[in-house]
Amino acid sequence: MAETLAAASEAAEKMPEFPMPRAAGCPFAPPPDVEKLRAENPLRKVRIWDGSMPWLVTGHALQRALLADPRVSANDKSPGNFPFVTEYRRQIAEFTPELIVNTDAPVHTRLRRTVNGPFVIKRIEAMRAPIQKIVDGLIDDMLAGPNPADLLTALALPVPSLVISELLGVPYEDHEFFQKNSSLALDRSAAPEESRAASTALHDYLDRLIGEKLVNPGEGVLSELAGRVTAGDMTRTEAVHMGVAMLIAGHETTATMISLGTLVLLENPEQLALVRDSEDPKAVAGAVEELLRYLSIVQVGLRRVATEDIEIGGQVIRAGDGLVIDLHAGNWDPEAFPGAEQVDVTRPARQHNAFGYGPHQCLGQSLARLELQIVYSTLYRRVPTLRLATTVDQLEFDHSGTTYGVASLPVAW
Repeated sequence: MAETLAAASEAAEKMPEFPMPRAAGCPFAPPPDVEKLRAENPLRKVRIWDGSMPWLVTGHALQRALLADPRVSANDKSPGNFPFVTEYRRQIAEFTPELIVNTDAPVHTRLRRTVNGPFVIKRIEAMRAPIQKIVDGLIDDMLAGPNPADLLTALALPVPSLVISELLGVPYEDHEFFQKNSSLALDRSAAPEESRAASTALHDYLDRLIGEKLVNPGEGVLSELAGRVTAGDMTRTEAVHMGVAMLIAGHETTATMISLGTLVLLENPEQLALVRDSEDPKAVAGAVEELLRYLSIVQVGLRRVATEDIEIGGQVIRAGDGLVIDLHAGNWDPEAFPGAEQVDVTRPARQHNAFGYGPHQCLGQSLARLELQIVYSTLYRRVPTLRLATTVDQLEFDHSGTTYGVASLPVAW
């Protein structure tokens, strides 16, 4: 017995730690240790911050199989070892109401149905002209301002903030408040009390807005959520938390993709030329898919737990085992995307996992795609001399949140 325990302890000590650091000088690539693990075994255990040892899933096909498997749960209240991203997330799990991000069918199906309407492709496509107007106006302002400029503050953050404010019915003048608190709520390095304070501030803000919409409905998703509350389809608490989730997700990820995607293209001028010079909307849409694949900005993985034993990939995932689905590693899997380490905007990359897969894939993916298509097809055409105003090694890359990006992006023209 003593020898068995000693062997188990030694094995735990040798367990790879996740997340892993990226290589200096390779800002767009997954960490080399993750790439090595995927080559050796795309399904293996790692150790995370709290000492627990979930399965790390790095293979593209395995990710799709598991994300579509009903025995794999997003419910962080499920029995077992759910692999929480931070201590704060663990603390609030039992107090968080049922949402589309932490439930499974049939609850997830009901909740998703209540918020699907504003994100159907037809309604999103109707936003093309308003978003184009927003992008053109911001580029006008940037060109009329200082040169160099910070693309993050001049364009990348304002575009999705303006769009999500319009979509939800949130006053845009509050954007600094929700950007600051969203970042704090997602910051893995923040103390639990800091994350809690930021989350509480966002919750109170959305609760006040939902309360106003209950009395005086108007345009936007928050009014629709208030209508669902009035109809008894969801509780006010569910509506508030749904609003918070959409407000955070609706600007944070797209802002990161605008800035980081632009950096990739500036560093690959032949790829930039293909996007800038194309008059084919399908080619631009394809470039968006490739940049989503190449960057896969969610850097902490999707977190899940097995509710039953699952035999897959030559392994047995036991009921209660946690899983971390590393989307970036899956999207650089050479079996799915040969030459994955090269960005190629002509690559048919739509089968990437950047938005997840299965029933929990990103609700706002159509909106994100539309915003990126408009920005990428407009910015480089209108500012053909756009260039990086510094060197890549001088940029500050942000590793603290759930998404990976740059703290600023100085550009000149």
